[in-house]
Amino acid sequence: MGLTSQSTGTGVLDSELRIERSTPGDKVIALAGNPNVGKSTVFNSLTGLKQHTGNWPGKTVTNALGKYLHKGKNFYMIDIPGTYSLMATSAEEEVARDFVCFGKPDATVVVADATCLERNLNLVLQTLETTDRVVVCVNLIDEAKRKKINIDYSGLSKLLGVPVIPTIARKNKGLTELMDAVYEVANKGLVTNPIKITYDNTIEQAIKILEPKIWELVDGRINNRWVALKLLDGDPTLLKSLEKYLGFNLLEDNEMLELLDSAKKHLANNHIKPDQLRDKIVSRLVHIAEDITANTVTFENKQYNYTDRKIDSILTSRTLGIPIMLCLLALVFWLTIEGANIPSGIIANFLFAIETKLTELFMSAGWPEWLHGILVLGMYRTLAWVVSVMLPPMAIFFPLFTLLEDSGYLPRIAFNLDNFFKKACAHGKQALTMCMGFGCNAAGVIGCRIIDSPRERLIAILTNVFVPCNGRFPTLIAIGTIFIGGTAGGAFRSLSSTLVLTAIVLLGIFMTLLVSYILSKTILKGLPSSFTLELPPYRRPQVGRIIIRSIFDRTLFVLGRAVAIAAPAGLVIWLMANIKVGDISLLTYAANFLDPFGKLLGMDGYIMMAFILGLPANEIVVPIIIMSYMASGSMLELEELEDLRNLLVSHGWTWLTGVCVMLFSLMHFPCGTTLWTIRKETQSMKWTLASFAIPTAAGIIVCFIVANLVRLLGLA
Repeated sequence: MGLTSQSTGTGVLDSELRIERSTPGDKVIALAGNPNVGKSTVFNSLTGLKQHTGNWPGKTVTNALGKYLHKGKNFYMIDIPGTYSLMATSAEEEVARDFVCFGKPDATVVVADATCLERNLNLVLQTLETTDRVVVCVNLIDEAKRKKINIDYSGLSKLLGVPVIPTIARKNKGLTELMDAVYEVANKGLVTNPIKITYDNTIEQAIKILEPKIWELVDGRINNRWVALKLLDGDPTLLKSLEKYLGFNLLEDNEMLELLDSAKKHLANNHIKPDQLRDKIVSRLVHIAEDITANTVTFENKQYNYTDRKIDSILTSRTLGIPIMLCLLALVFWLTIEGANIPSGIIANFLFAIETKLTELFMSAGWPEWLHGILVLGMYRTLAWVVSVMLPPMAIFFPLFTLLEDSGYLPRIAFNLDNFFKKACAHGKQALTMCMGFGCNAAGVIGCRIIDSPRERLIAILTNVFVPCNGRFPTLIAIGTIFIGGTAGGAFRSLSSTLVLTAIVLLGIFMTLLVSYILSKTILKGLPSSFTLELPPYRRPQVGRIIIRSIFDRTLFVLGRAVAIAAPAGLVIWLMANIKVGDISLLTYAANFLDPFGKLLGMDGYIMMAFILGLPANEIVVPIIIMSYMASGSMLELEELEDLRNLLVSHGWTWLTGVCVMLFSLMHFPCGTTLWTIRKETQSMKWTLASFAIPTAAGIIVCFIVANLVRLLGLA
């Protein structure tokens, strides 16, 4: 987190997260918790629209900072990444640990799930080892009641030694009481007495060896006992963070180093090996959590999660899991495609009506025709195409995808695909990021942050483009309908088009697995890491919050980047189509140059140029092809598919051309927005270029093989 020896306490938070306090009495609150416990719901319910997001300094891990007014005081709440433990194994968990342990928030709220309290207490207990300013928020108590799980909150509070507040965050119940407790703890109006966690005698004696010297060196700036335990554990990432926080390395002190060596020898002499110490620590925490739960939680129905298990037996079964997943994803795609048609047309009509008005303005003002071409026919028209084609599908897909996520089904998809990715020597969580890529490859790349291993995260980033995004679906649907579906009659036309699109999607998944395997065996060698995948309980999705979150966090974010790239690209496209050498435009020159290469791949030079000029957004590939064939000088779209078919056929297209265009559309370089995102996420131009080259090489090879094999067999 970039902590220094000169900046500790809340000053660190101010400098690192740029918190602008209204008064010196404003408080900073850390909001921690396991994934899927409703932590973000608590955050959103309290802070509303008074929040913003960013990245932690030096890390591609998102933070959310919100403001909440309670009893006349401002509370700045930091929604830290979800984590199961402060024994960090990922960048997200490191951030969460460092903020709780070294950031010195005025209070830490640990959100726990009432339906599985025992497991959540592990994080609560670890947090209590580092700070006494803790409030436990037991969320989802309505689900617990529905499952007939009874919790003695008063008894739980006495055992933990800190306030315990039951809440239903999605209904805003208990949040006032929660903030009352936070107010008292943060302002030291309530003195907490956290449970003291003790380990077996051998570990306790080792801790006592270190404590006096640690006290001397750190001067009470951090819990001495906890530091001693972590020095014995030897976690390198934590030791590094500890050094940043203290401003010096504890182990550079000779006496400290000697005492640590003595403590470790004491452990070894008592048959506790270094790799066994953490297991003993975790086992003790689990045992304490079990005891606390046994004394505070009762189950009226021992089969409270029977329904969830019954549903999982179907959705995650070896027989039905994959087919159901494919059907659900197909339904999402169908709703996205069908639902986007009308709003896309409305937006396009609106934006192009503005274009007409702009044209009239230019004409009445007597401005030069070339300026009108650059600004209106080039930049504005390209921008209008991108917005009208991208916005409706994203506005439908992202909420639907978030709906699957909110209901608890998305982790089941990862579970179903985990074995395939394991065989490809990739991380099981890549299944989730791949699904995100169906909506937008840029969003899929951002989603790769959930993968702990840097090597496997990079594999996921480099292969995310192999699944078609919503920008490529219009091309795939149009070409598939014309040249494949069009060969079938009547009702079979729609069915055959759907089957073609499904086959393309499955091919994209296959290529993702294949290239992931090749990368893991070549330039990104390594063994696949294991991970624990929690299957959260099924929940009723919060539709309102889903719509708001998906629109602001995903749709507008991705659209903003696309718009930033599309406008200058429109300028380049117009200039190439209108600048002429003799009677031939630069676009035609370039197309003629690429034509022999395009023919080898089953396409032509104009198609290759359309893909190149379509770098800013895949949506404009077909309009560029139309513009090129009609020599119009600006992008056009034909109103009927039959008109498009006639135009393409008249320029030499066959079913083979259509297939090769679909294959290359599936496998070619990412759009400008995705490349920009990859550069931001990897902080590396080398890997950004690799993400450009790998799918493009795959597309060239596949198209070359298909085109020439078909010709060799005399099928086209």
